[in-house]
Order: sequence, then structure tokens, then C-alpha cells
Amino acid sequence: MVCPNRRLATLTKQLTGHVNAGRHRDALAFFARMATDPALPPLTDPSFAYAFPLALKSSAALRRPSAAASLHALAHKCGGVLQSPFVASALVASYGACASPEAARSLFDELPCRNAVVWSAMISVYVRSGDVAAAALALGDMDVAPTASCFNSVIAAVAESGEHPGQAIELYRCMAGMGVKPSLITLLALVPACAVMGALGSVREVHGFAVRHGMSTSCHLGSSLIEAYGRCGSLVGAQRVFDLVEERDVVVWSSVVSAYAFHGHGDVAMSLFGRMELDNVRPDGIMFLGVLKACGHAGRADDALNYFDVLTKMYGVEASGDHYSCLVDVLGRAGRLQQAYDVIRTMPVRVTAKAWGALLAACRKYGDVGLAEIAARALFEIEPENAGNFVSLANIYSGLGMHVEAERVRRDMEERGVQLSPGSSWMIHHKSRC
Repeated sequence: MVCPNRRLATLTKQLTGHVNAGRHRDALAFFARMATDPALPPLTDPSFAYAFPLALKSSAALRRPSAAASLHALAHKCGGVLQSPFVASALVASYGACASPEAARSLFDELPCRNAVVWSAMISVYVRSGDVAAAALALGDMDVAPTASCFNSVIAAVAESGEHPGQAIELYRCMAGMGVKPSLITLLALVPACAVMGALGSVREVHGFAVRHGMSTSCHLGSSLIEAYGRCGSLVGAQRVFDLVEERDVVVWSSVVSAYAFHGHGDVAMSLFGRMELDNVRPDGIMFLGVLKACGHAGRADDALNYFDVLTKMYGVEASGDHYSCLVDVLGRAGRLQQAYDVIRTMPVRVTAKAWGALLAACRKYGDVGLAEIAARALFEIEPENAGNFVSLANIYSGLGMHVEAERVRRDMEERGVQLSPGSSWMIHHKSRC
């Protein structure tokens, strides 16, 4: 006869398989059979604490409040099961997903045992609902020692919101003050906030922590730090991180190429792309964009066309609207306006405002009225309320002395009810009258 606990372990593995495969209805039905199986230990057995969270995860995935409530009632009836932080945290997460943060909080307040794992679940519920303030408040209200995971979800939410990135750095420093060691996940959430602020000092602070704790060679953190240094204007810092990353994947290479391209060092960026090819790393769509931008900054339109062919035909990278728009921009910067227009006419994906805008900007630089009119008409259809497109066309006319046409664009804009955005201005110069 099979040992009841061994049979429970076997069935729990099968339940895990259902949950991980996304068969959540099957998972709930399977757990229901487990709960009534006389050949298994009673539900009060501590081993059942591993099965309850799986069923709760499925109820959350299906957004079934009734299933979460039934599992809660069953766990409550079993008494000791609720003492498990894994069951308690799964209940809180399930109520948050199926019902509301308020329902999850009500349950949370009634739980007999709330350790850092349970608190982390409650904080995550607030984060997922978009209430970052409530998450931060809950973090401050903790009556047990917090763990890194408690901070991580709040730091990530603050960083992603982009509203108060400085708060993410404050939370990071608060962790250190409380003796909580930031994890790699903490740093991955924090670095983008530093980049948004342009806070080079904070980037260096995080980088220094990573070096001291053996995290700086991670390709994931490395790519994030390279991008942050690049945004903060420190190519020296970006290069230093790149040189120390041990396993350089395509994301790391893309980050350093984009950093140099962003600051106008197109030749260096293209040289790095060549090194990446020698390392047998296959480029992806992000690298594709970085290379095209590098060509644009270096004024190498022919290279852009060649790379476009190599990346799409040799490496099989699928070109998106952003790639075609970037190619149009590169050709436009080089004064090859007709060629840029031909790219727009023949591109196999939907032409975006970004592509037409790049052509219009090039037309203004080189004074091509015919193509400017074509680009502007397309933009008027795609972005009917964007006053900038009207202003650009009018300024092209005005710059070429075509004041009647410029005035016509201004009247057309007024008739359409398009409002001039702050910071825009007309450059319509009328002939003086004697």
C-alpha cells in the first residue's frame, strides 16, 4: 500500500503541472478531488500546505472570487493550514486578484500569523492595483523585519510610474539603513529610476554596491547600467561596465551600441557591432535600431542601407515600422530625400507618423517643397490635431518666400480647429508695403 504522504507528494506534483501549464480549471477540479481523497492525509496535515497555494494561484488566474472564498473557508476549517505563510500569502494574493485590494486587506488583517512573506504579498496586491502610495504606506507599517522582496515591488512600481523616481532611490537607501541587503532584483528595478532622473551619482552608487557584492558581472544588470550611464552622459562609465560583463548577450551589446549612437559616436557604435558579429552574437530588433541610428549620426547612409539588408536577409531580423522610420531619417539627414520617400512608398508595414515626420524634417532642411507637401498631407490625416505638422509646412513655405502658401496653411489650421501648441511659432514674413 502506498504511503499517504508519498501519494500526496505525487499528486501535488501533478497539480503543479496543471498550474504551470495554465490548465487552471483542471487544477481546481484536481485539488477538489485531492481534498476528498480518503487515501490521502487529512487537510490538517502540514504537507497539504504545499497544495493550497497552487489551487489559490489558479483561482486568481481565473479571477474566481467564489473559488478563493471556498478555499479560504476550507483552510479556515483546517485550522493550522492558515498558520503557513505560504498559504496565507497565497490567500491574500488571490483575494487581491479575484476581488479587490480592500478585500485582500480585510483578510490580511484577520490572519493569525503575518510574517514578511505575508506582508510582501499584501504590498504586491497594492502595487498590482496601481496604488503605489498604499504600497509604500504598508511597507512603513510593517510590524516585522522587512525582507528585500518587500521593498522590491514598491521600488519597481515607483520606477515604472516615472512620477517620483527619487522615491525609489530613497527606498533603496532606507533598505541599507534598516540592514536589509538589496538583491539583484532590487538593483534591476532601481537603475532605470536613476536613468530617468539623469542622476549620475546615484548610478555610480548602485554600480559600486553591485561591484562590492559580486553582482556587476550580471548581463541583465550590466545592460541596465550601460543604458543608465549612457543616458547620464557618461560613456566612460558605460564602457567600463561593458568591459567587466562576463557573458555578453545581445542586450548588453545593444545597450553599448545605443549609448554611443545616442551621443553621436556613430563610428564607435558601428565598430562595436562588428565586434559583436565576431563574437557570434545574433543581433535582434533593438540592436537593429541602434545600428541604424549610429549610421545616421555618422552620416553614412550607404552603410545604413547595407546593414538593413544584412540584418533582414542574413540574420532574419523582422523590420518594424520603427526600423523603416529610422532608415527614412538616415536617408533624409543625408539629403537623399527621393530615396527616403521611396522607402516609405515601398515599406511592407503600416507607415507611421514617425516616418512621415522624418521626411518632413528633411524637406525643411533641404527645401524640397514637393515632398514636404506630400509628407504634410499624410501627417494631417494621421495626426489631425498635431499643430506642429502645420507649423513645419508653413515654415518651409515661408523660408522659401512662398508667403501666400504659408498663409493658406495657417488658415487651414484655423478652419480645422487645431490649436497651436506652446513653444511653436509661425515664420510668415509678408512683403513690406510702401
